[in-house]
Amino acid sequence: MKTAKKIILSVILIAVVLLGASGIVITNENEYKIVRQFGEINHVVDKAGISFKIPFLQTVDTMPRQILLYDLASSDVITSDKKTMICDSYVLWRISDPIAFARTLNGSIGSAESRLDAIVYSSTKNVISSTTQEDVISGRDGELSQAIISNIGNSLEQYGIELLSFETKKLDLPADNKAAVYERMIAERDNIAATYTAEGSSEAQKIKNTTDMEVNVMISTAEKDAAILIAEGEAEYMKILSDAYNDPSKQDFYSFVRSLDALKVSMKGENKTIILPPSSPIAQIFNGN
Repeated sequence: MKTAKKIILSVILIAVVLLGASGIVITNENEYKIVRQFGEINHVVDKAGISFKIPFLQTVDTMPRQILLYDLASSDVITSDKKTMICDSYVLWRISDPIAFARTLNGSIGSAESRLDAIVYSSTKNVISSTTQEDVISGRDGELSQAIISNIGNSLEQYGIELLSFETKKLDLPADNKAAVYERMIAERDNIAATYTAEGSSEAQKIKNTTDMEVNVMISTAEKDAAILIAEGEAEYMKILSDAYNDPSKQDFYSFVRSLDALKVSMKGENKTIILPPSSPIAQIFNGN
């Protein structure tokens, strides 16, 4: 009897332990726990730790809480000027409302990615269809990404999804017309560069002409001022000479100096000997007459 009682107690103890263990819910930092009762959502556990549920009556589903990446398949899009391009992109998203996510998509990540694929592709197609191929090729990824996210708006909120970012890995031309488009763009850039060069040369010539004119005016003014100064100097020089010759006390000295200057001019070449008659004014000066 004692052995039977021990066995029964052990079975009861094990059943209690199993029953208690089945009622424990362990939630990690990167997940939500959806507690269902008879298939309906009873409550959501969104904080890490241990919680409890009713054993056997309630079930638990797990959904990711971290940021998720979905890589969209490459697809063709058409620009506003009817040119085909290949778009390869990805999105970053997360579950913002686990109850809405569980009710609309049954908590399925695959179903969520299908919704993302359809909505993001439709928005990408709409935005690029209003953008020229040249603007797309110019690399305005930031503007393009923002435009696509704005076009999506809050359409994902009904599924409990928040779209965090849209990024293009590649937005390129089909191989068959890539070379032709790039050649056309290069030719357009060359034309723009030639226009800028011509405008710059014209402006430089205007500046040069203006500068040359200003320099010529400055030179003419300087030459005029110099001529005036020279004329004033010569006039002053002649005045000084006139005053000197009119002074009887200095007339003999200036006559002597001018005679020496005349003698110096007449003594040219290697022969420095000069013969003067006694009647020569210069000879008379040297004789003291």
